[in-house]
Amino acid sequence: MSEITAITPQAKDKERCNVYVDGKFYCGLKLETALRYRLKAGEPIDLAKLDEIQLENEKAQALDKAMTHLSATMKTEKQMRDFLKKKGYVDAVCDYVLEKLRGYDFVNDGEYCEQYVRTAGKNKGRRLIAAELKKRGAPQDAIDSALEDREGEEDAAKEVLAKYMKNRGFTRENLTKAYRHLLSKGFDYDTAQDALAALGAEDEEQ
Repeated sequence: MSEITAITPQAKDKERCNVYVDGKFYCGLKLETALRYRLKAGEPIDLAKLDEIQLENEKAQALDKAMTHLSATMKTEKQMRDFLKKKGYVDAVCDYVLEKLRGYDFVNDGEYCEQYVRTAGKNKGRRLIAAELKKRGAPQDAIDSALEDREGEEDAAKEVLAKYMKNRGFTRENLTKAYRHLLSKGFDYDTAQDALAALGAEDEEQ
C-alpha cells in the first residue's frame, strides 16, 4: 500500500492542491475533493482509488481545460496528453478527455498533419516538416499520408532560394551557402540542386 506523503496548495491555483505519494508528485486535485475524501499526509492510499477519485470528480474540469487549450490552435493527441499530465491529471482522466475530444473531432492527428503540411510547406521541405511533426507527437502513418499528398515541393524550394539570394551575388561562396540553406530547410539534395539550376546557377562544390 502506498502512502500520501504531502498535500500542498498549488502556486497558480489556490483552489487546487498537489498530492505527493511515496515522496513523489502523483496528481493534482481540487482542495474540495481532497477534503471530501479526507485525504491526509501520512495516510495509506490505494493508487487505483486515488485515480478513481480524480476521474469521478475532475473529468469535467479536465475536459474544460483541454477545450480552452485547444481554442487557440490545433494540437496532436500527444500534445494534449502532455498538457493534461502537466496539469496533474492521471492517465484515466487523460484517456477520458482524449476520447471525448476525438468524439467531437477536436483532436485529429491526420487533419493536424495535413494542415501543418499546407502551412509549413510554403517554406520548408519534406524532411524538416516530418521531423517537426514527429517532435509534436504525430503518428508516423499520419505524417506519411499528409506528405504523400503534398504538391509544390520544387516551387517551395525555388521560393526559399529566391528570398535567400535576394541582394546576394552569384558567387561560389553564396551559392554554396544557399545550397546548405535549402538543406537546412528540409529539402533533399536533388530538389536543392534543381532549384539552384532553375535560378541560373549551380553550386560547383556539390
